[in-house]
Amino acid sequence: MKPVASRVVSTTRATTFALIAAVVLSCVALPISASNWPSFRGSDALATGPDDERLPLTWSQEENVAWVVDVPGLGWSSPIVWGDRVYVTSVWSEGEIEEPKKGLYFGGNRMKPSSDVHHWVVYCFEVSTGEKCWEKEVHTGAPDFPRHLKNTYASETPTTDGERIYAYFGNLGVWALDLDGNEVWHERFDAARTRFGWGTATSPIVHDGRLFIVNDNDDQSYLVALNAETGEELWRADRDEGSNWATPFVWENPQRTELITAGTDQVRSYSMDGELLWNFGGMSSIAIPQPFSAHGLLYVSSGYIGDQNRPVYAIKPGASGDITLADGAKSNESIVWFLPQAGAYNPTPLIYGDVFYTLLDRGFFTAHDAKTGEEVYGKQRIERGAGAFSASPWAYNGHLFVLSEDGDTFVIKAGDTFQVVGKNSLDEMSMATPAIADGSLYLRTRTKLYRLTAGG
Repeated sequence: MKPVASRVVSTTRATTFALIAAVVLSCVALPISASNWPSFRGSDALATGPDDERLPLTWSQEENVAWVVDVPGLGWSSPIVWGDRVYVTSVWSEGEIEEPKKGLYFGGNRMKPSSDVHHWVVYCFEVSTGEKCWEKEVHTGAPDFPRHLKNTYASETPTTDGERIYAYFGNLGVWALDLDGNEVWHERFDAARTRFGWGTATSPIVHDGRLFIVNDNDDQSYLVALNAETGEELWRADRDEGSNWATPFVWENPQRTELITAGTDQVRSYSMDGELLWNFGGMSSIAIPQPFSAHGLLYVSSGYIGDQNRPVYAIKPGASGDITLADGAKSNESIVWFLPQAGAYNPTPLIYGDVFYTLLDRGFFTAHDAKTGEEVYGKQRIERGAGAFSASPWAYNGHLFVLSEDGDTFVIKAGDTFQVVGKNSLDEMSMATPAIADGSLYLRTRTKLYRLTAGG
């Protein structure tokens, strides 16, 4: 295995980096922390942290850095945090790799997979020091499916229920590890073709003893529920969908618990047992943003940049059957409001307070009333020349944060007026949505994982 170098830096800009001499191969798991971040965009999929003076508004490669570690290989999966540990996935190759390219562009298709041996790995680091607790290689071999130049073989964010870590690697399979890195079970999946060979990126979610995985592809799309303890398949629903990359969402509303999936052809709601509850059409031709809920409503969006149709929908509980909007309508009995051209391509929108914020991939920002859909402010340019944005925004302490692919995080004041109040640069390509836990921000770049906290 390639070693993971771990470094600790001081809170001042002038200090030099200090190497950690000891690499810890195993750690003792401590009791569960009061603040965890168990999945993509957190346990509630809202990507917001509490008001906490430890959460930083400013940082750099040295300022407000508790520690930074090198993570070998390629991976755009987000870090997750449980108790005193942070987990991240990556895949490294024994051969030369083509570096990912920033921005929105054509020409990144790579239809022939590499013949070099790759290593699929889960890493675990200690929250307090950044020292490596363990690493677990779950698969070794040459990939038998391609990926887009900008994608990776570790773009799916793992998830945890505090008992096991569930690391899903798209066309390869899913591995359940205990908190010390020992394999509990694994389930392989047959590789399926994806649109233009772009690869996979949909993250799994775990809820009430079940692990839910959506695999929308160009062969046969499906939604599968696995027993989280044993890996046994509980049910499977075939989906009439092509390739999509939207992480599903468990919507616990006053009437029932629903599993929401966004797709190109249909948005669908399933019961926990796989029964189709309701559905509607009208999405753009690629679905990537994750559905989520706030203010008693469900929000679903998509916004492929090549489409005129880039919708946002707000849905109330209790829907049944086909709830597709009639032509020209902006609401119906189940859909509270609808915006036809407000969705983003890659980033999931953000609700903070009563405002629905959207980060557009080309560096623009919009705000709408979360309850009514009324415009708060129209399209605002974040910064001229800021580049592309793929990571989803997050919020805490009265501020919104948007991370560009250049590694620049722009700090925007929350509220009715658009105002950029800061810019924090890590000077390395970034596409992973960060994690927030117990007063710290965990931010992943192309080669590194940072733990950022005020005062370091």
